[in-house]
Amino acid sequence: MNETLITLSDFFELRKSLPIVDARSEGEFAQSHIPRAINLPILNDQERKIVGTLYKEKGSEAATLKGFELVGPRFHQIQKAAIEKFPERKIILYCWRGGMRSQILSWLLEMVGFEIFRIKGGYKTYRTFTFEEVRKSRKLIVLGGKTGTAKTLLLQLLKSSQEQVVDLEDLANHKGSSFGGIGQPPQPTVEQFENLLAEELLPFVGEKAIWVENESRRIGRIILPDAFFEEMKSSPHIDIQKSLEERTTHIASEYAELPQDSLKKAVLRLQKKLGGLRTQEALDAIDAGEHTKWIQNLLIYYDKTYEFELDKHPKDRTVSLDLSGLSLDQQCKLLLKAKEKFYE
Repeated sequence: MNETLITLSDFFELRKSLPIVDARSEGEFAQSHIPRAINLPILNDQERKIVGTLYKEKGSEAATLKGFELVGPRFHQIQKAAIEKFPERKIILYCWRGGMRSQILSWLLEMVGFEIFRIKGGYKTYRTFTFEEVRKSRKLIVLGGKTGTAKTLLLQLLKSSQEQVVDLEDLANHKGSSFGGIGQPPQPTVEQFENLLAEELLPFVGEKAIWVENESRRIGRIILPDAFFEEMKSSPHIDIQKSLEERTTHIASEYAELPQDSLKKAVLRLQKKLGGLRTQEALDAIDAGEHTKWIQNLLIYYDKTYEFELDKHPKDRTVSLDLSGLSLDQQCKLLLKAKEKFYE
């Protein structure tokens, strides 16, 4: 036997050096999976549906026989694909519950010389872990500020200063506004986002605070876990401020070169909130390439929205910090100093 059953703890150690293979169907994999896993389905979506229906109607034996009937002719193709993808022939393997599909794939690959480490309990064990991980209580410090204050850039600088940082927008592939999805890869599912968030949180030291950007509960189509979002709302909040000119320049650096059609669609999504006149002014300014004009037009709306949300944060847990005209290094140092007001 070249198969070893492993626990989740074993998995976290072994994955540092071994590839991870997901034996579930392509649809299950697309819904969510262990990050960095590669999909090598035993049953595709249609076959899985057939076998599942048969299991409910006629039981395990009938479903098993049907499964082998469907996938048997492809055994050699699966083996060839695995050899091509994993020439060292040593992998971590899982399916939904560590049952039949991963057992069959393990058996198939053992016959062509693979060494298999199969996760006991399968993906369900991993997903239970990530679900619980993102709902644990943590020490957070929230970086807030109006649109254009370069919060994401500052988070990156804090991270390079050995601070613990989670960039929620990066994990969500969305910058949080009507414009936030332009030029971004497709967003993960909510479940996959939680997997990614858990992986970010996993190596952090518990007694150190974690920096996050101020977000609403939704980032595009992603919904933050309730407990994590509630923790954000009650955590210390640093409200950074910059001049309108600096904010406009920063937004233009990120959005001015994006396709006009995408920018105009984003404006139109805000039409009810902006009103007809302001919407048309913004659209005309985009057509004319007058970036300062359309950006400052929209900032009137976004600033009001931010001020409304800021009022919800506890006043005794909020510090305002004016970073106008300062170098990025100076800004970072002031943020670290402001953090000391809440955490030693």
